[in-house]
Amino acid sequence: MLNPPPASWQPRVVPPPAASDPGVEDRAFGAAAPGVPDVGAIDPGRPTVRHLGDRAPTYAPEPGALPLADPGALEDLVPDTVLDGARHGVCTLRAASVRGDSARYRGEARRDFLLTARFGTGDDALVLVALAGGDRAAAGAAEAAAELCHWIGSAVGRSQARLADDIRSGRRDALRSGLQRLTDRGYGRLRARAAELGYEEDAYTAGLRALLLPIDPECRTRVCFGAGSGGVFRLRGGAWEDLEHAEAAGADSHPEPGSDAGLGFRFRAAVARPGDTLLLCSGGFAEPLREEELLPAELAARWSDPEPPGLAAFLADTQLRVKGYADDRTAAAVWEG
Repeated sequence: MLNPPPASWQPRVVPPPAASDPGVEDRAFGAAAPGVPDVGAIDPGRPTVRHLGDRAPTYAPEPGALPLADPGALEDLVPDTVLDGARHGVCTLRAASVRGDSARYRGEARRDFLLTARFGTGDDALVLVALAGGDRAAAGAAEAAAELCHWIGSAVGRSQARLADDIRSGRRDALRSGLQRLTDRGYGRLRARAAELGYEEDAYTAGLRALLLPIDPECRTRVCFGAGSGGVFRLRGGAWEDLEHAEAAGADSHPEPGSDAGLGFRFRAAVARPGDTLLLCSGGFAEPLREEELLPAELAARWSDPEPPGLAAFLADTQLRVKGYADDRTAAAVWEG
């Protein structure tokens, strides 16, 4: 369990450095070219948290070079940032995928992928959030992440009615086995595609986390599943819980017979309470949440208000930076009304 911040804890606010200060963090934030406004400069009356901890991250906080484009494949271009959100019944969804500091600096494309979709209408409808992220050093990571999310999305959409009924009826065993088969097939497709493209299997793969969110306001069951790197966390009563590590000894978090043991199928179906915040994220966001105390404490403080953050505020929250973590960040959070 991630501990709540102490009662005396206050967010670290880093004001803009003075222009005359010889110790300005040019190495961390990037010096502006002559005649070009510093993108990091802000109104002194509006201080922001630029980073957490005493040391600034290595790379600049804003995008640098654009990825190299192929004029014959412009449809394959990936934007630096994707932001989405929705409100259905008692739930508010916020989701963002942001290119990592390292990729921004090197002019590389974002490798994480985010998919949000609603299937069906009325109380039978399901909202799906699927996010995937691969190794930034792997050549096929971006394509694998997109293919995996699209496969999961298509399969869930075709099975929407049955999945919604299983969730409302509490058929957890059926859900677990069905979603495990779906996930295994998705990774099987990636392995076959890797062979076609001449990639090693571990170069054409991605960690997956997905959420099934019923629209029915009478159903508070939230179903999370996936495999590989990433995480599922819950903020309840001001304290964070790592739902995958908390039940490491339970059946819900172990690879099941027939699953890809190297990736480890993850499944969690739990009843949400009013005031809960459920967070799914790729490995680039899960790692600092698990390994750094300041980040979960800062998010708990920012998300303590009963009203969920707006899209712009959520994007700013996901971009809180900690030195040593420069990968893509993808996160989706659900606030329970």
